[in-house]
Amino acid sequence: MGGVRSVAGLRAHLLAAGLAGTVATTREQSLTRYRLFAARDPRALLGLVPERDWTVPELLALMAQRCGVSPDPARVSGRDRIDPDLTLAALDVFTERLGAAVRRREPVLLGTGHPDRLLGFYTALAAALAAAGCPVLTPGRGRRVEVATRFGVVPHRLAYVRGVAVLHRVGACTDPDAPGAHTHSPLPLRSALAAAAAEGGRLPQLVVGDHGWVCAAGALGVEAMGPADTDDPAPFVGEAEGRVAVAVPLNDGASAVHYGPLTRYVLNRARLSQ
Repeated sequence: MGGVRSVAGLRAHLLAAGLAGTVATTREQSLTRYRLFAARDPRALLGLVPERDWTVPELLALMAQRCGVSPDPARVSGRDRIDPDLTLAALDVFTERLGAAVRRREPVLLGTGHPDRLLGFYTALAAALAAAGCPVLTPGRGRRVEVATRFGVVPHRLAYVRGVAVLHRVGACTDPDAPGAHTHSPLPLRSALAAAAAEGGRLPQLVVGDHGWVCAAGALGVEAMGPADTDDPAPFVGEAEGRVAVAVPLNDGASAVHYGPLTRYVLNRARLSQ
C-alpha cells in the first residue's frame, strides 16, 4: 500500500502497467481520431460542441501539450506515448476537485463507457463519496437509450452498478451487476440528466466519467472530469475551451487490475480512504 500512496510509487506503476509512458494506443488510431474531430464527426466529438474549428495540426499540438504524444506530424505509426508527469499533474487537480465535492456535499453522477476496464475505479469512488456524505445520483435507471453502433442502432437500458451508470444491451443482460457495454455515446448522460429533470430530482454538480459522459456534461454546462486516452481529443479540447474541468491523460484500455493502485492513490490523496 505504501507505494500507491507516493507520487514516485504511482509514477513507477503507471509506466510498468502501460497506463502512461508507451501505451497500447497506436499513432494511427490517434491521428484518425484527430482527423474525425477536425471534421466534426460525432464519433470523435463525444457530445462536445467545440467553440471553434480545430485543425489536425492544432489538435496534435494540443495533445502533445496535454498528453505528451509526439508533436512530429511526420510520425504516423507506432505506439503512442503519455507523459506520466502530465498524468500525475492532472490527477492532483482531479483529487482536489473530489475533495471539494466532499467538503461541499455536492451531488455527483458517475458513469463510464469503459465498464470492462474502469468500472472498479468508478465504483470505488462512488462508495467513498457516498460514505463521505456526497449524494451519488442514479437518475433514469432502466431508461431506454438507442445507441448507434457499427451494427446499426441498438437499444440499451441505463443501469447503475454500485452507483455507477453503465449501459446494458436490451435482451443481452440479465445480471443487474454486469459491467455493461462499451460506448462513446453522449446519449446516456443526456438521458440521465433528462430523467433527473423530469423526476424533479437533484441535478449533479459534478460528473465523473469518461467519453460521452464527460464531454456531453461539459457541453451542457455541468462540471465534469475524468480520464482520456491519446485517441480521444474531445475531453482535452473541452478542457482547453473551459468546458471540461479536468482531463486526465491515461491509457483507458489496460487490464482492469492495473487501475487498482491508481484508485488507491486517488482515494488517499482526496482523503477518501475508507
